[in-house]
Amino acid sequence: MKNENFDTWLSIGLNILHYRKEQALTQEQLAEKCGISRTYMQKIETAACSCTLDTLIDISRALGIPLKKLFEFRD
Repeated sequence: MKNENFDTWLSIGLNILHYRKEQALTQEQLAEKCGISRTYMQKIETAACSCTLDTLIDISRALGIPLKKLFEFRD
């Protein structure tokens, strides 16, 4: 995904990756909890595609974190 929001989506994806690894989950395990494919999860984490807010909510619930944690960007 190459657009003006790429950096934002990349930051969200990196946050998902961080919390997923912190919980020792594979992409497959997290994707299954969210009802999406592992390939789609990989694309979200790497900002190869965007996703809906509903999907972000599902991911945050599956990770057991508040949704706002996915939007906490580090400089």
